[in-house]
Amino acid sequence: MMPNTPSEPPLSPRPDEVHLWVVEPERVLEPRLLSAYLGLLDAGERERHQRFRFEKHRHQFLVSHALVRVTLSRYAPVPPEAWRFVTNAYGRPELVGEGLSGLRFNLSHTDGMAVCAVALDTDVGADVEFSDRPGQTVELADSFFAPAEVAALKALPPERQRERFFELWTLKESYIKARGAGLSLPLEQFAFHLEPGQPPRVSFDARLGDEPEAWQFVRLKLSAEHPGAVAVRRARGLPLRVRCQRTVPLAEDTPPWFVSGG
Repeated sequence: MMPNTPSEPPLSPRPDEVHLWVVEPERVLEPRLLSAYLGLLDAGERERHQRFRFEKHRHQFLVSHALVRVTLSRYAPVPPEAWRFVTNAYGRPELVGEGLSGLRFNLSHTDGMAVCAVALDTDVGADVEFSDRPGQTVELADSFFAPAEVAALKALPPERQRERFFELWTLKESYIKARGAGLSLPLEQFAFHLEPGQPPRVSFDARLGDEPEAWQFVRLKLSAEHPGAVAVRRARGLPLRVRCQRTVPLAEDTPPWFVSGG
């Protein structure tokens, strides 16, 4: 059943909420649904979909981009196939159209999971990672983390370092995605400080031109292998929570759960 039938009024995040819609693409296998997803994509998305060499990546792209379109239609009277996007200079998609009431979104996907964050009238970024991926993780810290993050990471027992790496990596990704500038922002020019029982704090190099008090961050554990994070341009100290909800686009939703920020 399509979302937002006439009996279902559009959703609207409260100022103190971010909505995070979560799908596991590898579990969405019904041909009827996949055909419907393909019908939602525009010509550019279909071209990108076909450019992937491996079926695994084509499938992830299809489900995650259907997630964006179906999710956005929960918040505005626009059919999923009618959404139009433009990308900024760094590749971040933005909505095109009038009367969208400050709707902002951000997509992240990895092996086993895709998430779409939605907020109103503020910058938002989300990241999810697959922590069981092969290849280097902790070894990358020297190249991509701020000195304070590297020192804190290496001070941990070895068995805790991989988990901390992904906590920091998802936070950093969520921030640069919320800023909309991607890797043009030097990752070593901002640092996250993680303390037990406290929300993440950030500090910025003066060259970055940003204020720590302007941001809040929420860490997420979306599955045993999927750490995530959300970044919101919202004054520190104001209440914030992330409303997480698993979904299969055009099919079914599960009850939401909430994660509080700082």
